Amino acid sequence: MNGTTIMYLLRGVRPLGGEPADVVLREGRIAHVGAPGSGRRFLDDGVNDGVVEVDGEDRLVLLPGLVDLHTHLREPGREDAETVWSGTRAAAAGGFTAVHAMANTTPTQDTAGVVEQVWRLGQEAGWADVRPVGAVTVGLGGERLAELGAMADSAARVRVFSDDGLCVHDPVLMRRALEYVKAFDGVVAQHAQEPRLTQGALMNEGVVSAEIGLAGWPAVAEEAIIARDVLLAEHVGSRLHVCHLSTARSVEIVRWAKARGVDVTAEVTPHHLLLTDERARTYDARFKVNPPLRTQADVEAVRDGLADGTIDVVATDHAPHPVEDKDCEWAAAAFGMTGLETALSVVQATMVDTGRMSWADVARVLSVAPARIGRIDEARPGLPDPHGRPLAAGEPANVTLVDPAASRTVRGAQQVTASANTPLEGMELPGVVVATFLRGRATVLRGVPVERTERTAEGVLP
Repeated sequence: MNGTTIMYLLRGVRPLGGEPADVVLREGRIAHVGAPGSGRRFLDDGVNDGVVEVDGEDRLVLLPGLVDLHTHLREPGREDAETVWSGTRAAAAGGFTAVHAMANTTPTQDTAGVVEQVWRLGQEAGWADVRPVGAVTVGLGGERLAELGAMADSAARVRVFSDDGLCVHDPVLMRRALEYVKAFDGVVAQHAQEPRLTQGALMNEGVVSAEIGLAGWPAVAEEAIIARDVLLAEHVGSRLHVCHLSTARSVEIVRWAKARGVDVTAEVTPHHLLLTDERARTYDARFKVNPPLRTQADVEAVRDGLADGTIDVVATDHAPHPVEDKDCEWAAAAFGMTGLETALSVVQATMVDTGRMSWADVARVLSVAPARIGRIDEARPGLPDPHGRPLAAGEPANVTLVDPAASRTVRGAQQVTASANTPLEGMELPGVVVATFLRGRATVLRGVPVERTERTAEGVLP
């Protein structure tokens, strides 16, 4: 793609899985949504240089660009595992137009300077908008609050704060954080793990851990923190977000809290929707993750919670690692899995193809809700055009096109991410991302990432 491409005509695509339509993307916006054939008039209006047509064949599903509320990009500090460039390129390949980059970098994203660095690296890469997540505590140490206000006022406009990877386990500190972020409509995203109950734990506590001899990680270690924090959030009247919820009782607690009117949201990862602790029987460290894979009963409960709206978001918790950190014995291996390139397929397999959710629901949990929670769903001074918006004329052209009838076999070595630690190696999954558009410019087209040099400059960067 060279030259001055300014328009894409998506013919016969299905917005949110509905009836086929023609959709025109021009000058960074959705210029038209109409009946099949209606987009042809844009080819004759005198502005047709560099037009690219994509045939939807009445089957390709158009979604608002996906938004990940929980991504580990590793840069700065662990560029051997991932960089902002490689991670956002993988995000685009998975249909994402925006990602929230977690704070556990080196140095930690606990100052205005570091979050601005990560934000600018995202701008320079141009694959997806990067919204840094600020640390709650200095150095993730859990002892004193980080510069929350300074990060919120920085060029990065941070609104999500998390010590993810570690729990803000001190209730007094958690209360102070919840009170502090109210001033700028921020949210504290809690990694719910009581450390005293999980010391030395390696996998879910249950039948499998007992049979294979690995130290167990009790579900109550997650549930106790969620129960405490929803009460704290209710007490101070602040926003709380629960990261990577994984147990049946966690779903029940969040459901109870929402019924009380607590301003709490929750996310589930693709791997907790799909996999169980039975995978640990292989001792393959690709299945080692925090929180651990749980039981089949937990999987069913989180699927139900996602379907009924108790769980608001599917977030990848994309956690890339170099080979040496995973290709070792289970106890020594790092926690974490990649997920940006397979998240949409897992949601289709577990929720859409099983009849639990529609494609409109997919848009809600993978775009609309995460954009709203991260406060990137509305136009704000100093920020790029918003995400998670309706597929309507005049809206920003941050959109994704997926072929739900196609399938692919997952191969870690063939993924775009810099690391290959996928737990889905060799699995056949439905759904292939055909195209991703960031402000009307293709970052992925016909399933292939579009390199920066192949895109016109207009509209690529904020």
